[in-house]
Amino acid sequence: MTRFGRYLLVLNGAALMASAGLSTTAAAQDQSTPRGWNYEIRDGKRVPKSTGNRVTNADGSWREEVRQGKCITIKERSAAGEYKETRQCN
Repeated sequence: MTRFGRYLLVLNGAALMASAGLSTTAAAQDQSTPRGWNYEIRDGKRVPKSTGNRVTNADGSWREEVRQGKCITIKERSAAGEYKETRQCN
């Protein structure tokens, strides 16, 4: 095999490896979030996803009720940014 032939063989091999790497990267980015995803990432940390019923009003205030066994935690935030959390266990 000539020197030029070896050069072409190496060049084709490198091009083949590069194209295979790009296709796996593109396939990895097309994945969606799994169904069993039970947390969200905030500030680089895993935080449990809220499982309560949140009602958001037009002014930006919201109210959420979370049930944990016999207890109910009510989280409220006003339009002014005041946060209030109460817990009732019956």
